[in-house]
Amino acid sequence: MALLETITSPAALKALSADQLPALAEEIRTFLVTEVSKTGGHLGPNLGVVELTIALHRVFDSPRDTLVFDTGHQSYVHKLLTGRQDFSKLKKQGGLSGYPSRAESEHDVVENSHASTALSWADGIAKGRRLNGETDRHTVAVIGDGALTGGMAWEAINNIAVDKTLPLVIVVNDNERSYAPTIGGLADHLATLRTTRGYERFLDWGKRSLARTPVVGGAMFETLHGVKKGIKDIVAPQGMFEDLGLKYLGPVDGHDEQALERALRKAKDFGGPVIVHVITQKGRGYQPAIDDDADQFHSVGKINPETGLPFEVGGRIWTDEFNDEMVAVGRERPDVVALTAAMLIPVGLDGFAAAYPDRVFDVGIAEQHAVTMASGLAYSGLHPVVAVYATFLNRAFDQLLMDCALHGAGITFVLDRAGVTGSDGASHNGMWDMTLTSIVPGLRLAAPRDGEQVRKQLREALDVSDGPTVIRFPKGDVADPLTAVRTVGDVDVLFENAGDEVDLLVVGVGAFAGLAIEAGEKIAAHGRSVRVIDPRWVIPVGDDVVALARRAGAVAVVEDNLVSGGVGAAVTLALREAGVDVPVHTYGIPKRFLDHASRLQILEELGLTADQLVVDLEKRL
Repeated sequence: MALLETITSPAALKALSADQLPALAEEIRTFLVTEVSKTGGHLGPNLGVVELTIALHRVFDSPRDTLVFDTGHQSYVHKLLTGRQDFSKLKKQGGLSGYPSRAESEHDVVENSHASTALSWADGIAKGRRLNGETDRHTVAVIGDGALTGGMAWEAINNIAVDKTLPLVIVVNDNERSYAPTIGGLADHLATLRTTRGYERFLDWGKRSLARTPVVGGAMFETLHGVKKGIKDIVAPQGMFEDLGLKYLGPVDGHDEQALERALRKAKDFGGPVIVHVITQKGRGYQPAIDDDADQFHSVGKINPETGLPFEVGGRIWTDEFNDEMVAVGRERPDVVALTAAMLIPVGLDGFAAAYPDRVFDVGIAEQHAVTMASGLAYSGLHPVVAVYATFLNRAFDQLLMDCALHGAGITFVLDRAGVTGSDGASHNGMWDMTLTSIVPGLRLAAPRDGEQVRKQLREALDVSDGPTVIRFPKGDVADPLTAVRTVGDVDVLFENAGDEVDLLVVGVGAFAGLAIEAGEKIAAHGRSVRVIDPRWVIPVGDDVVALARRAGAVAVVEDNLVSGGVGAAVTLALREAGVDVPVHTYGIPKRFLDHASRLQILEELGLTADQLVVDLEKRL
């Protein structure tokens, strides 16, 4: 029987001898490559933390001791060592989540896959347990060097450092990357720690040399060791952490399991907060991942495990349309600059960065800083484009409201992966943005229905200089162009089977325009008069939408966003304020967190298919 098959819990792992652990690590890497290549998932990060996760579970006693992963995409090995070895439906409906999940295991604590939160979680857990008298329980936060670029991590460190007796271990998993290479001052500091071992070499020399000195040699070495703080300040840079009041251990080879155990045991026994700096290699043990310069196979689809090549060549995605248009805009407008939060390639700014490297700012995992910095750039006469996943705009809402909108800053926010994203689970669905942005004074939001509209509406947004604009589009292959049959002011009419007055006006928002057309055509086939429109700019609700609603017996709004406070709610309010007394039926995402599944499965469960919409609307009409 393979060693991995015997690991049903951390206790079984502890029963292995040290000599068996290299073979176990090899089995785990083989398992990860074999299984994740079938389903897709975060492969590179997990290949890099095999020995580290083994050591964590041998030194600490989960779940009595708590392990918090930041971010949770590096938790696959943790799942394997806590008895979850069926990866056949990873990130699929009914299968394992791609992140820690409390529903799966008592060993999982933090499910949110947003980065830079683990230290605050760990601080609260450790202090709460101490207040409860549980002084023999330890808390461990495993945080990537990329996540340390987030300001929230440093807010937590600021509080942790002053509590000298807090039983908290901070493991910095330093692989020089988040999605892409980590940048910034902290990254430079960690790089120095990785490459500067002057302190350790100095002490090793001293111990060897003084050991040869009779009688006084040992005492002299102890004296030398006693002034280690001054020596460190001269020959090593870890003083940054120790000056904050945090004990620093490292750097430790993250692929030497025994060295990791020794360091973690020292940290566990220290009696206060400790940083253990661990150097790992993303994609370790799998050459195609190591050779991938872009992201070391950070996240893959279904691939050939032998070659690392995808089985299917993906089509053109929404992000590609934005990427290409930004390059074209950059040639014409030297005032356009771009910002990203450690996601240059995923949000489609790599083309712009290659063409205009001085006009791109990657701020690390620091969305709040990105938005306020963009406000400063706008003040200086530039037009910033802030490109993030829709779910991550949540993190910078205060800055959007108070630094950007309050000051009338001309900033364009481009929200990738808006709406239901599916397999990455609750924290990655971009289902909040239209609800949040709808309350921001002066903000205008466009929801392009296809690639042509992405390009066109991006340019329209960049012409707005007196307040924030938002362009949002979903994950996946871009929709085929949907040609308007006519326009009414700023509104595109996509389908109609009658003259001025209609029984039903269907408002299709963004990527749901195609769904709205399909549903409208089916209702029309039942003998009703129907008009389907795309407002294009959906927040605030335009006068043309109100005028068209005035000539309809009922209105239906279909959106890839929360029903609560979304476009449907905004249309309802706009009609009431205009004295238009027609019923408004809203269709979107209910106010709950969505389990991981495919996008189509989730939409079907929510009733957001053409057939389901038709059945419901026929009842209401």
